[in-house]
Amino acid sequence: MTVSTATTGRPAHAAHKSGTLSPREQGVLWDMEEHFWTSDADNARATTSTNAVMVFPYPPGILQGDQIWTHLHENTGWRTVVMAERRVTRCRDIAILTYRASAEKADVQIYKALCASTYLHDNEIWLRISHQQTTVT
Repeated sequence: MTVSTATTGRPAHAAHKSGTLSPREQGVLWDMEEHFWTSDADNARATTSTNAVMVFPYPPGILQGDQIWTHLHENTGWRTVVMAERRVTRCRDIAILTYRASAEKADVQIYKALCASTYLHDNEIWLRISHQQTTVT
């Protein structure tokens, strides 16, 4: 494959153009993400698209559709979550949140993970379209 020197160094695709979110928009997304951890599965479902994909450490692994809600009904309700090393990336109507999570609830060891959630801004609302967790040991 040959790369033209005329286009080298310049964004050729929309994906190369990053944008920003207003502080208010960032606050909305971070609040949604925190509630994803600390609320029940019904709250998570209300802020997640119906065709979302979630990747959790095995098991359960890769989940989509109703599999997500079965898993979350049994595994939500963390008492607290601390999200450190927060980053937000935006490209048009997509925002990606990345962070280091430390979550705790009664009778469970503190759970630490690297996380990423992708949101789509559609019809004036943000919906989670993917979420991924990698356990930190």
